[in-house]
Amino acid sequence: MRCGLLGRKLGHSYSPQIHSYLGAYSYDLFEVEPDEVGHFLKTGDFTGLNVTMPYKKTVIPYLDELSPRAKQLGVVNTIVRRKDGSLFGHNTDYFGFASLLKRSKLDVADKKVLVLGSGGASHTAAAVLKEQGARVVIVSRSGENNYDNLHLHADARVIVNTTPVGMYPSTGLSPVDLRAFPRLEGVLDVVYNPARTQILLDAEKLGLPGENGLWMLVAQAKEAAEYFTGAPIDDGVIAAIHRKLSVQMENIVLIGMPGCGKTTVGAALARSLGRALLDADEEICRLAGCSIPEVFAKEGEPGFRRWETQVLSQLGKQSGLVIATGGGCVTREQNYPLLHQNGQLFWLKRDIRKLPTEGRPLSQSSDLSQLYQQRAPMYTRFADHVVSNDGSPEDAAAAIIAILEGTP
Repeated sequence: MRCGLLGRKLGHSYSPQIHSYLGAYSYDLFEVEPDEVGHFLKTGDFTGLNVTMPYKKTVIPYLDELSPRAKQLGVVNTIVRRKDGSLFGHNTDYFGFASLLKRSKLDVADKKVLVLGSGGASHTAAAVLKEQGARVVIVSRSGENNYDNLHLHADARVIVNTTPVGMYPSTGLSPVDLRAFPRLEGVLDVVYNPARTQILLDAEKLGLPGENGLWMLVAQAKEAAEYFTGAPIDDGVIAAIHRKLSVQMENIVLIGMPGCGKTTVGAALARSLGRALLDADEEICRLAGCSIPEVFAKEGEPGFRRWETQVLSQLGKQSGLVIATGGGCVTREQNYPLLHQNGQLFWLKRDIRKLPTEGRPLSQSSDLSQLYQQRAPMYTRFADHVVSNDGSPEDAAAAIIAILEGTP
């Protein structure tokens, strides 16, 4: 069997990896221009296809039969070539979004739900929500319900983002201000890179539950694999694959006092996990063209902090890295979403009597105990996890890996 993903510009896709867990078939990426879609569907060497934007509607005229769900939605994201050569189209995004909604535990029955966006994903989400009893309002840029009259929907209880706003690499943007919805109970976003889009970070700040689209991506692939192979697959595989991908995609961000061993532990993590290690201070030196002490001498701490935020904004939006930060990155609240959007933050704690000061301007000019007392609440605020580095770097790295893998 030869399966794959049909699209125009696919870039890096997680679909081949997901399908490698789902069945014993090859899975390739097929980048096809719009005027070649029909020819590819008729003559291409494939058994089954997933279809991504912009072709989820384009493929329909070339298919011999649609499933009831695909007919209902007018959108196809899964194609199977039958033994007689005919092409059958189905929509597995419906199952994917329904599974995501179930995972979120958000009750939408008889509640107003805003669906942001008017494309194929919007229609699919709306269909699922309506079946669950929601009162759905689709918000688009120019429709009856648009971003200029959101005040009419301040009573919304759930918001679902199906737009690409906030998606990598244009992170840090949100399509709406959640503070305008005082009755809001939760947020779903079909975007999965970064792990926490700005709208999800905003929800977290307000104490609201939120879910990204990675679970939906895995769930729809599971149902597509069932169509490819003709065999049922237990739904339990969704959680297992989702866990693997989440750990793989998120950055491991190390924070802590200057000299606590972030770079050394980061190197041990990088070796163990086969990841790249990027040191924020080294990146600052590279961009500034001079050493950290020279940056402090020329621009003072405010200038250094500006360089630091610039570097963290670039590092934080990437995926699968080990990032060693400077000890004072927590002094700027704006650095938190930059690091948290696609990373888990680990506070490395080390006995302050073991902390070196050479080459560290702030450590040399401050009493370390006093500096620690000032920063400890900030490290607590930023950290997802706390790990001791009073032993060997390898021990600290092993403790972090255990946390990531969910082992004791």
